[in-house]
Amino acid sequence: MENPTPYCGIAPLPAEFWTRWNWDPLLLLAIAATLFLSLRLPPHSRKPAIAFTGIWAILYISPFCAIGSALFSARSVHHLVLILIAAPLLARAAAMLPKRGSLASWTVLQALVLWFWHAPPAYDLALSNSAAFWLMQLSILLSATGFWHALARSELPGRIIALFATMMQMSLLGALLAFAQSALYRPHWLTTQPWGMSPLDDQQLAGILMWIPGGTLYLAAALFYAWHILAEQQDDGPAYVSLGERV
Repeated sequence: MENPTPYCGIAPLPAEFWTRWNWDPLLLLAIAATLFLSLRLPPHSRKPAIAFTGIWAILYISPFCAIGSALFSARSVHHLVLILIAAPLLARAAAMLPKRGSLASWTVLQALVLWFWHAPPAYDLALSNSAAFWLMQLSILLSATGFWHALARSELPGRIIALFATMMQMSLLGALLAFAQSALYRPHWLTTQPWGMSPLDDQQLAGILMWIPGGTLYLAAALFYAWHILAEQQDDGPAYVSLGERV
C-alpha cells in the first residue's frame, strides 16, 4: 500500500532538523545484525565492514535521513556517499568472495540503476513508498559494490576505462540536472523554500554536486591507475637498456 510520507519522514524545517532521528526498529535490528556479523569477519575484512556499518547508521538513523525528504541536493549527497564511500567499503569487506560478472557489465548496470532512480517518476515513487525507497537504496548500493568489487579484480587498463566511463555518465547526469530549466522532482516542489532555495536552485545544486565532486573522484581514481601504468613502464625501461648494454 502506497504511503505518501517518505520513509525518512516529512520534510523537516531547519530549526527542527537536529531532532529528526530515525528509530525504526527494523533498521536498528538490521544495523545491529550487520555489526555483529562484521565483528566475526577475518581482520582484513572486519575494519571495512565496521566502517560500512557506521556509514549506514549515519545515513539512515541520523537527521541526515530526514533532510533528504526536504532537499534533493541532500538526497544526491546521500547517494554519492553510498556509491563512493559505502560501496567501496562493502566491496573491501567482501574481498574474499569470487568475482561475479565482468567489469563492463557492472559498469553498465551501475549506470542504468543510477539513471533509473533519477528519472522523476521513479524518484517520486521512492519518496512516497517505503518499499520503493529501500529498493532504490539497496539497488544503488549493491550495483556500486559490484562495480568496485570487479574493479579491484580487473587489469589496470580495464579499470581506467571503467572509471572514465562512470565519470562521464555521472557528470552527464549532473550536467543535465544543473542546466535544467525547470524543477523535475515533485516531492521537493514545496520543501526547499524554508531552506532558502527554490526547487530549481536545489536541483541545480544537486546536479553540480554529482557533476563536479562526484565525477572528479572517478577521474582522480582513473588518473591514479594511469600513473601506475606509466610508473611500471618507466621501471621496465632502465632494466631493458641495462641488459642491452651488457650484450
